[in-house]
Amino acid sequence: MKRFPWDILLALLAGLGLGLVYSWVISPARVTDAEPLALRADFKDHYRSAIAAAYAATDNLTRAQARLSLLADSDPIEALNAQAQRMLASGQSPEQADQVAALASALDQGMTLEFTSTPITQIINTIVITSTSLPNPSDLPLEVTETAQPLETPATVSVSTPRPTQTPIPTLGAPFTLTGQETVCDPNLPDGLLQVIVFDSRRRQLAGAKIMITWDGGEEEFFTGLKPELGNGYADFIMDPNTAYTVQLGAGSDIASGLSTSSCQPSGGETFFGGIKLTFQQS
Repeated sequence: MKRFPWDILLALLAGLGLGLVYSWVISPARVTDAEPLALRADFKDHYRSAIAAAYAATDNLTRAQARLSLLADSDPIEALNAQAQRMLASGQSPEQADQVAALASALDQGMTLEFTSTPITQIINTIVITSTSLPNPSDLPLEVTETAQPLETPATVSVSTPRPTQTPIPTLGAPFTLTGQETVCDPNLPDGLLQVIVFDSRRRQLAGAKIMITWDGGEEEFFTGLKPELGNGYADFIMDPNTAYTVQLGAGSDIASGLSTSSCQPSGGETFFGGIKLTFQQS
């Protein structure tokens, strides 16, 4: 009868243990030069913030798009808007949140200001120099169409770039139109829940939209995007019974007035206060 090779098994286990100790403790693997898409979620947020700060200083949208593409986000605009709202909700710098939201707005509109340097020879060649009173005997006008002689000036004329300024979250751009208003009687929702859903001009939910609600003797502001699990363009407010409210999104937008709770009574159930759902879309 052959004896079980315990010595070989123990040697293998000892080797495996020493290998794990060396690879995990003594000399763990270090990841270097990894792609941005491999970053952890919070490090991706830092990466987007750095891109937004660079864009605020340079207005170079093409470079910002190239850098954001390295994250491989399915929707970079939504990712930026959601991050801006997380930054505001967590009490981070409003200026940095504004930069992130401004980059999202620029990507959405596809517009940027570009400042270039124009060679002075190009400027000179575009000018037609004419003279109507040259001191020559024929007293005829002289039209100079040849390229002027080079001037002893620097090769380029630099156009100064304005200093970047803080850009607000894009909530007060184009006005918003009230596209839907309905009474909601759902016993699973809080009593008197006012739900507001805001879309941009492309029918995508818009985060960071400021909503102004007023009533007799009071007013308040709240923002979309603070409950991303319900949608980037979602916001809500609890209404008091027997109080009429007015809701508006910025100057020039439609106004929803006379909003109040309603009495709902499902069949065989107790009476409760219903809510209202409003839908706005950017023009």
